[in-house]
Amino acid sequence: MLDINFVRENPGLIKENEKRRDRNAKAVDEILTLDDNWKKQLKRVEELKHTRNIVSQDINKLKKEGKNIKPKIKEMQQVVDDIKTGEEKVEELLQRRDQLLKSLGNIIHPLVPKGKDASENVELKKWGKQLKFTFPIKNHVELCETLHLADFDASARVSGNGFYYLKNELGFLNQALLHFAVDFMRSKGYDYIEPPLLIKKDVLGAAIDTKEWQNTIYSIEGEDLALIGTSEHALLGLHAQEALLDKDLPKKYFSYSMCFRKEVGSHGINEKGTWRTHQFNKVEQFIFCSPEDSEKYFTELLNNSEEILQALGLPYRVIEICTGDLSLWKNRSYDVEVWRPTIGDYGEVMSLSNCTDYQARKLGIKVVGSDNKRRVLHTLNNTALATSRIMVAILENFQTKQGTIKVPKVLWPYMHGITEIGKK
Repeated sequence: MLDINFVRENPGLIKENEKRRDRNAKAVDEILTLDDNWKKQLKRVEELKHTRNIVSQDINKLKKEGKNIKPKIKEMQQVVDDIKTGEEKVEELLQRRDQLLKSLGNIIHPLVPKGKDASENVELKKWGKQLKFTFPIKNHVELCETLHLADFDASARVSGNGFYYLKNELGFLNQALLHFAVDFMRSKGYDYIEPPLLIKKDVLGAAIDTKEWQNTIYSIEGEDLALIGTSEHALLGLHAQEALLDKDLPKKYFSYSMCFRKEVGSHGINEKGTWRTHQFNKVEQFIFCSPEDSEKYFTELLNNSEEILQALGLPYRVIEICTGDLSLWKNRSYDVEVWRPTIGDYGEVMSLSNCTDYQARKLGIKVVGSDNKRRVLHTLNNTALATSRIMVAILENFQTKQGTIKVPKVLWPYMHGITEIGKK
């Protein structure tokens, strides 16, 4: 969330930022009104506490003088009751203010393009050649079923739509992609983490807008826990309530985890395949850094993802997310989309975000400088590789006339000697 001091000092900027997101800016005035009332009430409580001290001194004095203290005892009781009532009002105003404060979006980067929705996201670059096929191509589901690489009917019976059984070479390909991504990120000097798959809801609430829970997050009924939709959520909580030394930053992590998403209302969730699923495997990148460095690491995270796709030989493009499609907690965001010849279009496989100090503030994650001053640090994240969608891209882009699939050479060391899936 935003810093209340920043909102106090820059109400005009915050209102303009809300308008860039096509949101009503009236919440800014409501927050400032609640904040003003909170400060006044807090001052009143402090004055009452001062009065309580004076009355207490008066009572002690009267006791020593052997005088009647009943009127002062009655006055003291009233002051104590007023303090209790005042403190309850202070807490109520603070909670209402901070709840509204959480509804404000992160400050949008000046270079984020204006747009009403995803249709107005901006293409920044393309890489790779879109292969031309001289034979009728199959989509990944057809390939999987023809070559007995997956069983979507059995998984639908066992778990419902949005799940899958991987078999034989496709299972090896899934593992090969994970091992390749792990080795790649290690070569970049990032520290490896395997996070918990269940996290507390206050950590999740710091990572995303809680309004998204209903459509995307599996909550555990009767418990303060939810399944992670991405390991980014668990990695964010790794340093909750900590103050990291500036000299120890950046903290660069990557993680492997299974991820779980409801995907309520998402197009295609009832179709077969591995493109949009409720459960998938992902390697994630995450960085904690000083505020002045986050734009530099935004570029670094993008470069990592591009190098991965280039090593796999998959054509892709980079898209900048416009204001109307930018999530509440993001300052700036890119999607990396891979080419799918079976639909003649690109599909998102990686999502890069600079969240500046928006997430870290909710969890009290700070950086201590050489001057011992504390600031809220910045957080960034990006997909390194999600196997379910990358497998789709490999199957569809590298299929042959013979109905086999050529394995990208970079994956050969992990494929148990298999260089062409389906070749007898």
